[in-house]
Amino acid sequence: MNKILILLFISVFLGCSRSVATKTKVRQPVDTIGFAHLAQQMDSIMVRIGRMNKMQDCAKSNSDKKEVFRLAVCPHDDYTYAGFLYAQLLRSVKAPVVILFGVAHKARSMGIENRIVFDSWKQWSGPYGNVSISPLRNKLIEQLDTTIYMISDTLQNVEHSLEAIVPFLQYYNRNVQIVPILVPAMPFERMQEIAANLSRGIMQVTQKQNMQWGKDFALIISTDAVHYGDENWGGKNYAPFGSDTAGYIMAMRHEQEILDSCLKGPISTEKIQRFFTYTVSPDDFREYIWTWCGRYSVPFGLLVAWNLGRSAGNMPEGRIIGYATSIDHLRLPVEDLGMGTTANASLRHWVGYAAVGFE
Repeated sequence: MNKILILLFISVFLGCSRSVATKTKVRQPVDTIGFAHLAQQMDSIMVRIGRMNKMQDCAKSNSDKKEVFRLAVCPHDDYTYAGFLYAQLLRSVKAPVVILFGVAHKARSMGIENRIVFDSWKQWSGPYGNVSISPLRNKLIEQLDTTIYMISDTLQNVEHSLEAIVPFLQYYNRNVQIVPILVPAMPFERMQEIAANLSRGIMQVTQKQNMQWGKDFALIISTDAVHYGDENWGGKNYAPFGSDTAGYIMAMRHEQEILDSCLKGPISTEKIQRFFTYTVSPDDFREYIWTWCGRYSVPFGLLVAWNLGRSAGNMPEGRIIGYATSIDHLRLPVEDLGMGTTANASLRHWVGYAAVGFE
């Protein structure tokens, strides 16, 4: 009798353990203030973006609903500031599988650099249910040398740059699958090496499955543009042109220069390296020279796309879908949805947002 009770107890315990293990394989969101994590929030946000576009005449963006992007550069700041750009850009990402290149904000504090970072989650939480990790992830990992990547749920769990994009992808396609990859600090030469290896892996895996770039899989790079000002930046001064209106105008000119010379037109290694030179200190690859948080994710993702384009004989061409800052337009109302802002916005503390689509 005692043996039976013990066996029953073990059975129940193991059953509970399996249940808990299954639940913990779903990555939960880090930021539930800036981004939507519930279906009703996302539904309301999309309605409000449509209304705001009409009210501000923002609907005349450079985006065409019929176009299909193979690659996109997307913001990841609070929806109240940048939500309309997510929508204008990501509605043209039609592929059911999306490889995401994200910023690794906490990598330096964890001593992680010079390798791309995958996770081991089976699913990510989304507003319309869990989003599955594509089997493509594990197939890609099998193609890579262990010296160029690592698997860290610890880093992925504290990073918000990719989870910002997932609700919009899921809004447009409830069955979307993702491959999340974070890009920590690394020199440009190391970036070229890893991107070339990852690109070969992507080509091998997708060709075996007859997957077409743009139709069956796409790439998205997550980044906010310049972080500007001299207030509430952890004691740092990110305002080389000053924190007044004149400084704002000069910063906007510099941003436009980066967009025009690095992200417009066909991708090239010269443009990619130019972006790296604009944003990363020549003396220390770990430091900013111009404060785009995606100073590694952008050139890395572009290098992957360049390798794929060269192999296919069809290089993607970039078009600026929109650019905005956290202080140049009306904010999307989200407070009644249980959302809000994660940072203030003023001439002394503002962020830029670039949305770029590549066909």
